[in-house]
Amino acid sequence: MTTLFINTEDQKVLQAVKDLLKNAHVSFKEQAESPYNPEFVAMIEDGEQQIKEGRTTELKEGENLWDLVTSK
Repeated sequence: MTTLFINTEDQKVLQAVKDLLKNAHVSFKEQAESPYNPEFVAMIEDGEQQIKEGRTTELKEGENLWDLVTSK
């Protein structure tokens, strides 16, 4: 298998390439680039997983956030 990257923002060019591949009976998949840094996305996903697992800390009214941060 060969991977071909086509860098264009012109939708006409993109559609022409897709049509060419379809007419040639070549299978392809489309994947848009993410504007986010992969490390940042991984941190967010990790945080969401921690929330699902119940690994959270509750900040009660009147409590100082920095006391929670420095106590760990």
